[in-house]
Amino acid sequence: MITGGKVGLYPKRLGDAVRDYAWQTDPELTGLDASSPLTMKFTQYLLDYADELGRNGQTKHQFAIDILDGEHIGNCAYFGINGEKGEAEIGVMIGNRGYWDMGYGADAVTVMVNHIFLTTKLSRIFLKTLDSNRRAQRCFSKCGFTVCGELIKNGHSFVLMELYRYRWQQGRGKSR
Repeated sequence: MITGGKVGLYPKRLGDAVRDYAWQTDPELTGLDASSPLTMKFTQYLLDYADELGRNGQTKHQFAIDILDGEHIGNCAYFGINGEKGEAEIGVMIGNRGYWDMGYGADAVTVMVNHIFLTTKLSRIFLKTLDSNRRAQRCFSKCGFTVCGELIKNGHSFVLMELYRYRWQQGRGKSR
């Protein structure tokens, strides 16, 4: 477990599948990620989920976001790890709407960023978020990410954001 002030990040567990399935079949939540809701049956999803867990760490690192009393409220990951370039992409989702706009997402991002920069040699973390998702952009900005570009993919407009290790180190020296 990697803890912050409000959340802990845990390696994904098979028990997370029920909530993850609910979130991935929710049109509003999947829309925030510019994707479509899952339509597969839970039994097939569970088989795929178990297979994916077995590969965690090879191409990506996936975490459950739990509040400190253990309730699973979301997920985060870093993936597309490129050792030569020293970079990876991150993704974060607070699936439980009861925890939106209360600092849980920012705490999860901060915990994950700290973990990445303290345990890897990566020098840059980047992400994309829908240009209409102002909540996510505010969260990432609060955590030190800056806008570095735009992307249009599959008819969706995204804002690209990044955080370099040296900027993270500078930010750690300041009280926030």
